[in-house]
Amino acid sequence: MHLDSRLAQIGTRKDEGTGAVSYPVYHATAYRHPALGESTGYDYARTANPTRDVLEEAIAALEGGDAGFACSSGMAAIQTVMGLFSRGDHLVVSLDLYGGTYRLFEQVLARYGLSFSYVDMRDLSAVRRAIRPQTKALFVETPTNPLLQVADLRALAAAARRHGLILIVDNTLMTPYLQRPLALGADIVIHSATKYLGGHNDVLAGLIVTKGEELTEKMRFLHNSIGAVLAPQDAWLLMRGMKTLALRMERHQSNAEALAGALAEHPLVEQVFYPAFDPEAAAVQSSQAAGFGGMISFRVKDAGLVAPFLRSLRLISFAESLGGVESLITYPATQTHADLPEERRRSMGICDRLLRLSVGIEHPKDLIEDVNQALARAERIVRGGGTGGVRNPASSQRQ
Repeated sequence: MHLDSRLAQIGTRKDEGTGAVSYPVYHATAYRHPALGESTGYDYARTANPTRDVLEEAIAALEGGDAGFACSSGMAAIQTVMGLFSRGDHLVVSLDLYGGTYRLFEQVLARYGLSFSYVDMRDLSAVRRAIRPQTKALFVETPTNPLLQVADLRALAAAARRHGLILIVDNTLMTPYLQRPLALGADIVIHSATKYLGGHNDVLAGLIVTKGEELTEKMRFLHNSIGAVLAPQDAWLLMRGMKTLALRMERHQSNAEALAGALAEHPLVEQVFYPAFDPEAAAVQSSQAAGFGGMISFRVKDAGLVAPFLRSLRLISFAESLGGVESLITYPATQTHADLPEERRRSMGICDRLLRLSVGIEHPKDLIEDVNQALARAERIVRGGGTGGVRNPASSQRQ
């Protein structure tokens, strides 16, 4: 069955008792036992919940894994996976990494004795050099956030196998509709399901998918023990969002390509980051995924344009997050990547002229028109020596 059909049919045949097409939400936290030593399969909501089970089975099937685990957020999913490791263990991690993941690694997990080396995963020789006797895993984003760099997952999987490492892939930006890392040799896939899987900016969730019996049982233990599980109402909302993932991803992609092309030709834009525009990245991406996704980043030529540009947008919202039907734009230097030291940010290319745009499903001409009018107004304000009443984006909250 095609992935489109499997997405649309999530949960439709799971409630045999009533035949409900939309699987019910089970809010119960406790379940009666039929007798001593007997169970219905449900004992306590942290361990298992019928609504959450349907979601977890769905994501495991979509990713081609052995089991799925639904968590209360994307960061909770990463924290749960990190429970696999012990004091003294070392991980090699993507250099261009979401700032919240970096914060968790360096400000929380480092205090418990884990260590991390940040490497450009496109450079396999650099990855090999970073591996130590204490290294236990590779943690990879591809495409990365926010510069959309593409790493070769098959090559990284081969390197992981050669050194006896676990390959963990954050597949948030691609989703299983476009990319299935487990089929390419990964061991664990993580999603911030708040993003494209939910798709409507109305549910906070994280998902983990594992491959292999031993790893799956370890993750099942950690999921229950740590307890950062997804609530049943949120599990239902996430399933509802996932039913339209195929349709949404196609529109996200086509809109992103159109908007990236318009930005690349704009005289106030210095550089556009979109995998389809980089021949090397496009070749790797085309070999391992079914598309380039709905995210773009770009640098304006003058940092002074950023604040008035953000203020002047009428359709696109200046807001955190990504992957929803509404287009959202963020300023990584002071928002998503604020917790990275400035020197590291700049060395990665996250400068004060960089903007990240999650392209929604609006009409592409409206998106292009909005960006063009906002850039034109920002230029007039800068030339006039004003700010347009714009609050400094540096005052935004870190996420």
